[in-house]
Amino acid sequence: MDLGKELSEIYQTPTTSRSDYITHMRPQDILMPVAAGLCCKPGGFHIDPVRPVERALITHGHSDHARPGHGAVLATQETLDMMRLRYGDNFAGSTQAVAYGETIRLGSVSVTFHPAGHVLGSAQIAVTHGKTKIVASGDYKDTADPTCAPFEIVPCDVFITEATFGLPVFRHSDPVGEIEKLLASVKLFPERSHLVGAYSLGKAQRVIALIRTAGYDAPIYLHGAMEKITRYYESRGIDLGDLRLAKDMKKADLAGTITLAPPSAITDIWTRRFPDPVAAFASGWMRVRARARQKGIELPLVISDHADWDGLCATIDATGAGEIWVTHGQEDALVHWCQSKGLKARPLALVGYGDEDEGTAPDEAAS
Repeated sequence: MDLGKELSEIYQTPTTSRSDYITHMRPQDILMPVAAGLCCKPGGFHIDPVRPVERALITHGHSDHARPGHGAVLATQETLDMMRLRYGDNFAGSTQAVAYGETIRLGSVSVTFHPAGHVLGSAQIAVTHGKTKIVASGDYKDTADPTCAPFEIVPCDVFITEATFGLPVFRHSDPVGEIEKLLASVKLFPERSHLVGAYSLGKAQRVIALIRTAGYDAPIYLHGAMEKITRYYESRGIDLGDLRLAKDMKKADLAGTITLAPPSAITDIWTRRFPDPVAAFASGWMRVRARARQKGIELPLVISDHADWDGLCATIDATGAGEIWVTHGQEDALVHWCQSKGLKARPLALVGYGDEDEGTAPDEAAS
């Protein structure tokens, strides 16, 4: 189908008897799932579209939510900077930075960005039309993270929640305890290097910050793909201590050290430069031991930047929303839980959103 034609159809304004419709517009007429993603017809935009659109509001910089090629992009300054780092200066026709708490008017709706606690610059997007407020969470977590603004509860009528870990089996460990496991292993095996797989945006910087908080002040080494984004975090005032590139070191000198690398790198030929490496992986999926074994992970670390089952349920309850839309993840289980609590709930069945921990972003080629 012709993209221009589809966009004109999506954004076309009804021309007959609109006053009552506009005043009492149903939530599903304010935001609706279409092939490109969540579309706000009265506002003339999409949220985290999976293909190029005229105007995109982006919740955060992960590559399954932030794609290049849109006519205009509205996002937090940090998210715009991440997209520029990954895709180049011309990733969109135009850009507009939106601060947390700032409200802007788009068409017949108002839009406000609120912290999502997922990664640096991540935002929930509140869309208000008349008396109806819908909050699209993007990805979020409700636990402490020294590298980004904390998640903010936004009271609303409809809450659109992710469900990456939307099963009761997923209850994340205390990240402090997981870092203690890592440091205990480093102490136990001083002749071995430790390679920690972590997504290059958000997870890697959080793991480094947790390691520093635990009192580890030795140099931490980086895979080359980690450098640009990690240095950007430092430029935003986040202290990560002494960081060095692993490629500049001799193999023997990496014994007893910690290196952060993209998940795809910790089991490939790149690891040959390290002495008897211990493969670790920081991910909520490491709760599933079979998954760790399948990937050859010796030291699984259950550290996630997504809310676990308890976090999802608590957040839904705290928003006070009477209607819940569930997307990208274990949708059915969370929908069932919502309905058991007397809430109206439905899955959105959006496609194109993956697990960041599993993929390799454009800037994560081996180096």
